[in-house]
Amino acid sequence: MKTVTIVIPFYNEESGLQDFYTSLTGTLNELPKFNFEMLFVNDGSSDGGLKLVDELATKDSRVSYIDLSRNYGKEVAMTAGFDYAKGDAVIVIDADLQQPPAVIKEMIQYWQQGFDDIYAIRKERLGEKKTKIWFSKTYYRLLGKMTQEKVYPNAGDFRLLDRKVVDALSSMREQARYTKGLYGWVGFKKKAITYIAQPRKSGITKWSFSKLFKLAVNGLTAYTTVPLRASTYMGILVSFFGFIYMLIVLFQKISGLGDVSGYASLMIGILLLGGVQLISLGVIGEYLARMFMETKHRPLYFIEDYHTHDEEQKKVTKS
Repeated sequence: MKTVTIVIPFYNEESGLQDFYTSLTGTLNELPKFNFEMLFVNDGSSDGGLKLVDELATKDSRVSYIDLSRNYGKEVAMTAGFDYAKGDAVIVIDADLQQPPAVIKEMIQYWQQGFDDIYAIRKERLGEKKTKIWFSKTYYRLLGKMTQEKVYPNAGDFRLLDRKVVDALSSMREQARYTKGLYGWVGFKKKAITYIAQPRKSGITKWSFSKLFKLAVNGLTAYTTVPLRASTYMGILVSFFGFIYMLIVLFQKISGLGDVSGYASLMIGILLLGGVQLISLGVIGEYLARMFMETKHRPLYFIEDYHTHDEEQKKVTKS
């Protein structure tokens, strides 16, 4: 009997965790041919979510949890889940019930057919603002044009991964993580399924605009080097026009065909060149910052507590 680990990263989701657990266990009980582990990953929550999960663990031997030492972000929380998952396959799902647990049954069917990465695509996103959806589509369209690897728009982290895919993802320990890009980079046999993303049952989203923007920048800098090339091309283009304009001004001065006082044009040129230089330095700085963080070789996370009913694995993992 194969084991499937359900990795559930959560951050301040106390109000909806019980409903999520009830919905998830209802689906898992319909799949008696598999052993299931529900591995909750507490990403530094400040509410009572961890206490609730601990209570669930005392009643249900399938429940385990990892308590990270602080809030590291969802990308790192998922990595911790991959590191500690025991299953032959791992399913990543959020705890806000926007991703229906019932979809897990379809994922497992395709896994049994030999697919290694069954990812769920949102064909509808109920309860989300149109501006957020538009920005998301535009970003993925842009990213798709800037990279050689395939980009999967509307596909998040809700997916089933075979053990070999999980091991491949766990082997990559970069600090600026963009797991959505890593899924495509590692390859393996993929299968897309669709679902309708539901509105949140309770609480509010933890993804502020600044966090989403940071994730987008991570995706661009971790997934492609096109911004570096773009800054080079932009510098060449501006230099070319600057050189042409210089020849025009020089010709006017020598031939006496016009007044070359040029205060306005001089200021425009200075501001334009200065702006291009600052943008280029900013792009280079983003890549240098990531190189600087990688050279530190720090662990991705630290764990405050790890609760599992498998005492042997607990001893091995803690050593």
